[in-house]
Amino acid sequence: MDAIVELTPILLALISLIVANGLAVGRLEGWCVGDSLYHAFINATTVGYGDFCPTTGFSKFLTVLNAFVGLLLTGIVVGAGTFAVQRAYQVAF
Repeated sequence: MDAIVELTPILLALISLIVANGLAVGRLEGWCVGDSLYHAFINATTVGYGDFCPTTGFSKFLTVLNAFVGLLLTGIVVGAGTFAVQRAYQVAF
């Protein structure tokens, strides 16, 4: 559990970056806030349904950046989960 607490500032920073990128892309594309955040998190998790697609060059760049940030976020969460399971296994045995 200590690992998650120590990683909280990093996780919050990455989530904030995803939100900021999503809002910026949404503003460039003329999307509402809900659609912008939806696109940001669907893109950050690399699901990418394709129902919202950026059309301008800069919003495409921000979308690619958002996917990389999402990969970082996912990697950190999976790493912390793996560490927690490993620690629990060591304590149990």
